[in-house]
Amino acid sequence: MKRLLVGPFNRVEGDLEVTLDVADGRVRAARVNAPMYRGFEQILQGKAPHDALVFVPRICGICSVSQSVAAAHALADLAGVVMPANGRHVTNTILAVENLADHLTHFYLFFMPDFARAAYAGRPWHSDAVERFLPDRGEQTRKAIAARQRWFELLGTLAGKWPHTQSLEPGGSSRAVEPAERTRLLARVREFRGFLERELFGGTPLEAFDALPDEDALWAWHALHPRRGDFRVFLSAMLDPALAALGPGPGRYLSFGAYPQPEGGHFFAAGEWDAAGACLRPLDTAVITEDATHAWLQDVGGPRHPRDGLTEPEADKPGAYTWNKAPRLAGRVVETGAIARQLAAGHSLVHDAVCRHGGTVFTRVLARALELARVVPQIEAWLRALQPQQPYCQPATLPKDGEGMGLNEAARGALGHWVEVRGGRITNYQIVAPTSWNFSPRDTAGTPGALEQALVDAPVQDGEDTPVAVQHIVRSFDPCMVCTVH
Repeated sequence: MKRLLVGPFNRVEGDLEVTLDVADGRVRAARVNAPMYRGFEQILQGKAPHDALVFVPRICGICSVSQSVAAAHALADLAGVVMPANGRHVTNTILAVENLADHLTHFYLFFMPDFARAAYAGRPWHSDAVERFLPDRGEQTRKAIAARQRWFELLGTLAGKWPHTQSLEPGGSSRAVEPAERTRLLARVREFRGFLERELFGGTPLEAFDALPDEDALWAWHALHPRRGDFRVFLSAMLDPALAALGPGPGRYLSFGAYPQPEGGHFFAAGEWDAAGACLRPLDTAVITEDATHAWLQDVGGPRHPRDGLTEPEADKPGAYTWNKAPRLAGRVVETGAIARQLAAGHSLVHDAVCRHGGTVFTRVLARALELARVVPQIEAWLRALQPQQPYCQPATLPKDGEGMGLNEAARGALGHWVEVRGGRITNYQIVAPTSWNFSPRDTAGTPGALEQALVDAPVQDGEDTPVAVQHIVRSFDPCMVCTVH
């Protein structure tokens, strides 16, 4: 048995190290370390509740809107305020713009460049990967960066700026949209749609890709034009069974529900999807706990619900190896992200793929691509649904004492904020981020987190100090480590 330390990782947000125990060319055990402590939960203590909307976007520069939305939802719960329909549509659009930009960035800049590595020379798809995705030189990488820049201009109109947007409030959006602006916004969405249909999906309309009913239909779509479109290049690599099977997760998936609708419910449903029974269970936030057994944080009284959470550093704690707590749902390890959202939403293609392969590198990336196809048409619908002269924000008066919970779906998965206010000041603020779930350490029972489980049995070739298979698995989760250690 040999021990291998992989990290720090490039092309991830924040600091990440992974310790691997390797024997006979396979990973036998893994420990995931988030080595940076930031302390936003302490910073918020003693602040006025509304100040959370200024502080929490600074947790992260690439998913700041997700943090803003979760904070706004927590304050709305505290105040008992409900967004008007226009506010809901604009808030969903602002969040969706960021989430889809994250999906685009993940595919073109974080994930696919690994397939241009020399280790894959001679594979039938390698020359395509080099031409399209090689860092600094890939032609599709340049096009994706330009499309991302143009896409984010939507937030200049809707939210004033990105990142660290300040237009989101508990009662909706502080920025109304004029009719002429809506026309320009729809034109920009159509431009992004055109990029996805032309470059990512090789001339396929988004609605047609969304309509693929199962994996057989996906492979039939691939076979029509195996080299047309960047996603087909990814699928060509996934024809290798060893690549497609990499990184099986824990088999349980959590979604808090994405994009709440004015009439109730979510565009993507909430719930816990269990692969063992292929069934969706209702979401029960009362059984969420955070376990600090193996974190450099005080562990007083065992696992705690976030509303009673404690985040106090203990840097010399025996047995600890990360700054990340171990979130659990009824004591169980769960995976979160686009794959969880699409399973909870009941999309048949992802259901079929997960039933065949489990939650793997292949199915995680498939779910993210599917969300690009599904959400862009919905953004168009939200913008068309805006009603002129109707309110965008309901004024909210925050109470001097109370508690609130804000749930949201960031690109990487389930994000929750819990706030307690006493005497008009925040006395406790706890955040459980998507990568906190996925990159959690072992809990008090010694059960590894989702990534720690997914890395077991990954191949390690002789002489590899940064194994390419490990890189694929880690990047398939698209970690955001600064949100993890908030």
